[in-house]
Amino acid sequence: MELAVYNIKGEDTGRKVTLSDAIFGLDVNEHVMWLDVKQYLANQRQGTHKSKQRAEVARTTKKLKKQKGTGGARAGSMKSGVFIGGGRIFGPQPRDYGFKLNKKTKRVARLSALSSLAKDGKIALVENISLSAPRTKDFLAILDGLKLNNGKKTLLVTGAVDKNVVLSARNLQKVTVATPVALNTHDLLNTDTLLISEDGLASLNQLYTSAE
Repeated sequence: MELAVYNIKGEDTGRKVTLSDAIFGLDVNEHVMWLDVKQYLANQRQGTHKSKQRAEVARTTKKLKKQKGTGGARAGSMKSGVFIGGGRIFGPQPRDYGFKLNKKTKRVARLSALSSLAKDGKIALVENISLSAPRTKDFLAILDGLKLNNGKKTLLVTGAVDKNVVLSARNLQKVTVATPVALNTHDLLNTDTLLISEDGLASLNQLYTSAE
């Protein structure tokens, strides 16, 4: 697949780049992508939810009524979860929701996400983006030139972390900036346009075509 390269003003440079089939031309494995997204979302959970069990509530343990003859169920403690103010039965406890996913599985998931974006025509190439100072206004001008300031989500992939670019895009709710190493399947599937700079594409090729 060939894509035209645009400059930061949104003008066609006349150059075209062929995307690697080893990265952007693979069969999409939806189940593996689901697993990777599931792990990503699980890792975002704090797992700090907590309710008090009957051993943790401060209530009397005095026998409430005689064992037999009342016509009701036996009751021996106000800490029981059947009473208002008692401990919660099978309530949530702190836990880690994370689970293991093999590195090769995650690699296949991210390549599948990249291939899916390529097949859907959601990838655009731009020359290397650099800003002299962190200014959101300047970054918005670049998006306007590329016709990406349309209220839809954009994921910009750069070759290296550029502090000025990151700070300029940080206040934009619909824009995410990442390097190839930091890409994850969730962000790839949660974007409308994958904007890749030339150095970002070179880094992607180096990352995913190198020997495992």
